[in-house]
Amino acid sequence: MAKRPKGRFVDGVVLLDKPTGISSNHALQRVKRIYNAAKAGHTGALDPLATGMLPICLGEATKFSQHLLDADKRYLVTAKLGVRTDTSDADGEVVSERPLTFTSQQLEDALEHFRGDTQQVPSMFSALKYQGQPLYKYAREGKVVPREARPITVYELKFISLEQDLLTLEIHCSKGTYIRTIVDDLGEMLGCGAHVVMLRRLAVGNYPMARMVTLEQLQQLLDQALEQGIVPSQLLDPLLLPADAAVADLAECNVPDALGSYLLNGNPVRVNGLQPGELVRITLGDAHRFIGIGTMNDDGLLAPKRLMVLRPETTAHHTAG
Repeated sequence: MAKRPKGRFVDGVVLLDKPTGISSNHALQRVKRIYNAAKAGHTGALDPLATGMLPICLGEATKFSQHLLDADKRYLVTAKLGVRTDTSDADGEVVSERPLTFTSQQLEDALEHFRGDTQQVPSMFSALKYQGQPLYKYAREGKVVPREARPITVYELKFISLEQDLLTLEIHCSKGTYIRTIVDDLGEMLGCGAHVVMLRRLAVGNYPMARMVTLEQLQQLLDQALEQGIVPSQLLDPLLLPADAAVADLAECNVPDALGSYLLNGNPVRVNGLQPGELVRITLGDAHRFIGIGTMNDDGLLAPKRLMVLRPETTAHHTAG
C-alpha cells in the first residue's frame, strides 16, 4: 500500500516574488513548508542573483506547469558595461575590462540587433544539459562543450537608462531566452564587455503582477495564524491562483457531468466544436469545474491528456482568486 505523502493536499499557484541571494529550489522549499503542501514544483528557475515572479505550483497544479515554462517572460535588467565575467553576471570572475567608446547611435544599432526573431547560443552557465549533465557543471570544471544556437524571439526591448556605466533595459521575450547571454553579446558588440548586476522578472505570461507575494508576507500570515490559534490555510489559501491558472489561455471545452467519470478514467468522449489537434481546458457541468486538459484524437473524440485528481477537501481552492 502506497504511503500517504507528508503534508496536506492543496492545489493552486503561488506567485512568489523571489528575493535575491537564494536559489529557486530554496524558495520552492520555503513555500512548500509554509503551506505544509504534500507536493510542489516551480516553473522555470531564476538565478540566485535574480528577483521577481516565480510561479510555484502546489498539488495538482504541478501537472500543468509545463505551460508556464512555455510562456513568454518580461524582465528588467541592469548591465554593468566595461567589465565581462565568465558567468555573464556579478557572481562570476572578471575576464576582461575595457573602456566605453561607443556612441549613442552605436548603442541603438546594437539593441536593434536583438529585437525580433534571432538565434541564441546558450551560456555555459545554464541548466541546459549536454550528455546528461547541466552545462554549468562543465563550466565549473573549466570545460567548454558544443551548444547549438536556439531560436528565440524578443518581442520588445526598451531602453530605460544609461547612467555612467550602468545600462538598464526592459525585455519581453519568448521561453528559453537567456538575458545574461543577451547582455554578454551586447557588451561584445559594443566592444567593452558587460555583465548583469540586477535582474528582475516582472511577468510570466498573463499572470497579474499585483498577485505576487513575498516569503516574508507568507511567513507573517503563518505566524499570525499560529498566534491566533486558527488553521493557517484560512489565511494562506486565499492567496492561491486556481490550479488551472497555467492553462487559462486555452479554449474551454465544457462537457456534461454525466461524461465526467468516463473522462476521469482516461476514456475519450464525443463532444461538438473541437478542432483537430486543438488543446483545450476541460470543465464539467454547469459549475465549470476544471478537470484537466485534452485534445481531439484521430477518431474525432475528446481524449484527456492530463487530469486532475479530484479530492473533496481541495475543491474550494479551484476557485481561489
